[in-house]
Amino acid sequence: MGNGYVVPAIVAVTLVTVGIGFYGLRLARTTSDFLVASRSVSPTWNAAAIGGEYLSAASFLGVAGLILKYGVDVLWYPVGFAAGYLALLLFVAAPLRRSGAFTLPDFCEVRLGSRRLRTLATAFVIFIGWLYLVPQLQGAGLTLATLTGAAYPVGALVVAVVVTANVALGGMRAITFVQAFQYWLKLTALAVPAIFLVLQWQADARPAVTPPDGPTFRTATTVVVEHRATLTLPDGDIREVRPGDRLNFAAGDPVPQVSGTATDAADWLLPSTAGDDDRGLFATYSLILATFLGTMGLPHVLVRFYTNPDGAAARRTTLVVLALVGVFYLLPTLYGVLGRIYTPQLLVTGQTDAVVVLLPGAALGDGLTGRLLAALVAAGAFAAFLSTSSGLLTSVAGVISTDVLGRGSVRGFRLATVIAGGVPAVLALNVSGMDVSQVVGLAFAVAASSFCPLLVLGIWWRGLTDVGAAAGVLAGGGAAIGAVLVTVLGPPLSGWPATLTAQPAAWTVPLAFTVMIAVSVASRRRLPADVAGTMLRLHSPEALRSEGRAPS
Repeated sequence: MGNGYVVPAIVAVTLVTVGIGFYGLRLARTTSDFLVASRSVSPTWNAAAIGGEYLSAASFLGVAGLILKYGVDVLWYPVGFAAGYLALLLFVAAPLRRSGAFTLPDFCEVRLGSRRLRTLATAFVIFIGWLYLVPQLQGAGLTLATLTGAAYPVGALVVAVVVTANVALGGMRAITFVQAFQYWLKLTALAVPAIFLVLQWQADARPAVTPPDGPTFRTATTVVVEHRATLTLPDGDIREVRPGDRLNFAAGDPVPQVSGTATDAADWLLPSTAGDDDRGLFATYSLILATFLGTMGLPHVLVRFYTNPDGAAARRTTLVVLALVGVFYLLPTLYGVLGRIYTPQLLVTGQTDAVVVLLPGAALGDGLTGRLLAALVAAGAFAAFLSTSSGLLTSVAGVISTDVLGRGSVRGFRLATVIAGGVPAVLALNVSGMDVSQVVGLAFAVAASSFCPLLVLGIWWRGLTDVGAAAGVLAGGGAAIGAVLVTVLGPPLSGWPATLTAQPAAWTVPLAFTVMIAVSVASRRRLPADVAGTMLRLHSPEALRSEGRAPS
């Protein structure tokens, strides 16, 4: 792209990340430091760190790209991503911290006393973590390739290597400082350019986001197609395009209608246009369930609540996170809307995930201001990849260290980190065309269908048994994983099969709850003998515990 400021900005973010990580290394000595930062992180620091790791490539790039591509139908993504912390606050945060667990498999054993259930939970933590990690590395490769012309693997490998080194050397103690810094960097990287973009929109006489005749090219544009698509041209002709095709458009030419995108103004503004039946409504409810309930099942989010000193601190952390995340999600929405005006070519190329990094240059021109703001956005995007990948890698490495390698030592954690980072890096190098937000949404669906029922029933219903929990996780989570594999690896589907697999939460979450409750009732004799004491521990504030029994 010819922007000489992008690479220095990305290098600066990477170096600062490594520098903060080395600072944290000085404080990380014990296994507890590496796994849960010795449970000493304050609510304010922890909230910023959670915001840093939660606001991933899907948030920084994907939400804006989805809004550019599909319109108001996908506003439920940012709403659900933020609102998920309300469910976490109400049902999970404080009891989970009071459990004294280090990881989700730990909680399963503390609550239900089953090694087999612990093993099953370990497998799901690893699957969800890797499913979530791949699009982070993919987003890094996409961003660096788009802004600098570098080969796609370069960005993915840079993030994989930096994050693996940071986590292996400093663990949770180090990445807490890194993620807190990166939240504020990401917010700044979107907020500052957004001010200039709105001012430019005003100076351009406020061009309509959805003109009656559809979006048009503001300048003469050459489009290089990245993904196979079917175009409907203004004269009504239909044209099949393939990757590598070059299309030339003059200033003022209408943007062709692209199959699978909401090019038409009415389609972009109106929700639930997925079909003449109820498929669109079903997909919307399924998305709401996945994002709202999936947050409380994400291992890299939950592990951060183990770092709070007590349950009350965990609740305060969640309240602050709600505010931080809610403010952030206003910005990608704005970028997606303005992208309809200034980067309509992305609808044709298929690279709508790149709207955030291309918008400043497209709207403000190739001058110094546009270049500096594009570099700032690129730095924020790389911060998103680094911070989220750090949290995911820590949660996966923690369970591999304690439950797969069986070492539970600092050396074991470091070996587990290399393993946990290597597998998704290899996968990311072989998949470059996935929709970032769609894959992350599928990870939310798996989490909502497995750990969400397990945590809600495990915390609030004393009748849950180990057999019931395992059956529910296998039924709901297994069905969601099947839907993920069909969506990502299977042949293209249409009609209801496509909707049920692309957005499975609306049927997999109820399936998990139903199976978990039914099997637990049928196996009530397997209730843990100490269930009353465990439930008391989960729900009684630390201040009311008997003297001489310090919180874990």
